[in-house]
Amino acid sequence: MIKITAKNIDDLPKIAETILNEYKNERVFAFYGKMGSGKTTFIKELCKKLGVTEVITSPTFALINEYSGKENIDIYHFDFYRIESQEEAYDFGYEEYFYSGNYCFIEWPELIENLLPETYVKVSITEQENFDREFIAEKISIQ
Repeated sequence: MIKITAKNIDDLPKIAETILNEYKNERVFAFYGKMGSGKTTFIKELCKKLGVTEVITSPTFALINEYSGKENIDIYHFDFYRIESQEEAYDFGYEEYFYSGNYCFIEWPELIENLLPETYVKVSITEQENFDREFIAEKISIQ
């Protein structure tokens, strides 16, 4: 488990690098946090560390954005905030993404939690009273 505090946005690149290095063999990352906690902003930093050079945006309305990183790495960024049922995840074929071996960064995983793979990295982002952000990353294995 990793626990890191970000004092400001300038700390995010180092935190992204730390998490990617610690969980270098993992590909599915589920991001938990309240609205405005910084999930999308942090995922942008992770994508940059993986070599994405294109504009990275929230997939709030599209449900999924796809990016290419260095060495032809595919990265899928999901935002399940607006889904009304898990059927929507089935409809776009979530399994093909989650089990592809490519990076999957998932915002609002609470809404599809029973569809997550048996192993993933849970990243919780909590806003502190002084506006710092606490990041806790841990590998989850459901057996």
